[in-house]
Amino acid sequence: MPDATPFPDASIAIVHPDGRFILEKKIWRAALGRGGVRADKREGDGATPAGLLPLRRVLYRADRLAIPQTSVPREPLAPDDGWCDDPTHADYNRQIRLPHPAGHEALWRDDTLYDLIGVLGWNDDPPRPGRGSAIFLHVARPDFAPTAGCVALPLAALRAVLAAGLRGVHVLAP
Repeated sequence: MPDATPFPDASIAIVHPDGRFILEKKIWRAALGRGGVRADKREGDGATPAGLLPLRRVLYRADRLAIPQTSVPREPLAPDDGWCDDPTHADYNRQIRLPHPAGHEALWRDDTLYDLIGVLGWNDDPPRPGRGSAIFLHVARPDFAPTAGCVALPLAALRAVLAAGLRGVHVLAP
């Protein structure tokens, strides 16, 4: 009889509500949303959505980092890159160019949190207003402060999981 394993797909990380990020039997500490983990994610609730979130692509600051190794498409960020978080706008939950007339966040930041971004597939096919936007896998703050709903790892861990072939994260509900 074959061995049963809790890791049926080695390219999918398991993320526990307590912040354990597990890939290929390795465990890292992750920061999650200040609103906890929720199956009923809403825009602005600060929660990390529960579910299987595919890794769509990787964005990075080429002026700060070498090209990351990854099994998904990657592209460098530009100073005018942003992400629309306005549920009333047609660009909701999509990458945009700045300036932009709707509510948004800048992806080119002074801090290092968005130096390396994994764009996670949440509410994007198609986006539904109010279900949440800009759910990323990005660099954690040194103190692992909660995110606005993203999953965040230290830069070295983020580079390691991307290089290991990460294709998505399965965020477990509490």
